[in-house]
Amino acid sequence: MDLAGVSWLLIFLIFVALAFDFLNGLHDAANSIATVVATRVLSPGVAVAWAAFFNFIAFLFFGLHVANTVGKGIVSADIVSDAVIFGALGGAISWNVITWLAGIPSSSSHALIGGLLGAGISKAGFDGIVWSGVFKTVAGIFVSPAIGFALALGLVLIVSWLFIRATPALADSVFRKLQLVSAAMFSLGHGGNDAQKTMGIIAVLLFAHGHLGSEFHVPFWVVITCQAALALGTLFGGWRIVHTMGSKITRLTPQQGFCAETGGAITIFIATHIGVPISTTHTITGSIVGVGASRRMSAVRWNVAGRIVWAWVVTLPASALIAAAFYGLARMADRAFG
Repeated sequence: MDLAGVSWLLIFLIFVALAFDFLNGLHDAANSIATVVATRVLSPGVAVAWAAFFNFIAFLFFGLHVANTVGKGIVSADIVSDAVIFGALGGAISWNVITWLAGIPSSSSHALIGGLLGAGISKAGFDGIVWSGVFKTVAGIFVSPAIGFALALGLVLIVSWLFIRATPALADSVFRKLQLVSAAMFSLGHGGNDAQKTMGIIAVLLFAHGHLGSEFHVPFWVVITCQAALALGTLFGGWRIVHTMGSKITRLTPQQGFCAETGGAITIFIATHIGVPISTTHTITGSIVGVGASRRMSAVRWNVAGRIVWAWVVTLPASALIAAAFYGLARMADRAFG
């Protein structure tokens, strides 16, 4: 990209996008480390470093299908403007901050999707929406936690049968080591799916400014920068949400933590491969509920899980409304100073 032809406004919007990416890592760090911290396999400081490393290297293992979905599969690339992107990012960042301060594990991914919808509809109405991509994303809200639940529940049954004759001390020792692997897998999936959402935003912004030529693609510098911003955010942790995810929903052992993380990781790997921008928050919540329900249904604090589900339901419309307001502010500023 020719830096000489880049406007200050474009640079500002790229920095705002990276700020969202950083906040995504900060907000969603709990998804990667809550179980491994709750089971005391790793200290919080070591856990965030472990997660951040695998967040960063995720680009080595996944294609850019999710970035393409976000970049041109939610709103038409033809209607993307600086005001639309500013509105979308403003809505997503605002909702992330609100839920982070409240300790609510909402979805950064769906806050961004809601932001794109709110700003896109404000500009072009419903004609500017790519409904196939929206339906795919909305389906992920329901399907990803269900798959995480089923996989985690199935893994608990399998490992329980395999270790039925093992002593509790042996099983605990084995799964403390295996949980390092499962935490790494989940962090890899988190980095692979979530960083790509910001890649898609920056790429479509560059495309709208004419810096990608006639064909939409994601430049490598965008890939590396977004992976680094997400990993840096993870390093700063998200301790309010760690407490909710790691201990309030259900109590976890290393064996259950391994099953929850592995079930969640497999779900994210599949979604990233087919280009569905799912929520790592939804996925790991479903997995944690699955391992809790494997003991008995009363082992899950359903009132806590219920509040989390309500946060999922509210995220899309709330971030869309905030994004519409930010889009309106951007248009007013453009008319006043443009």
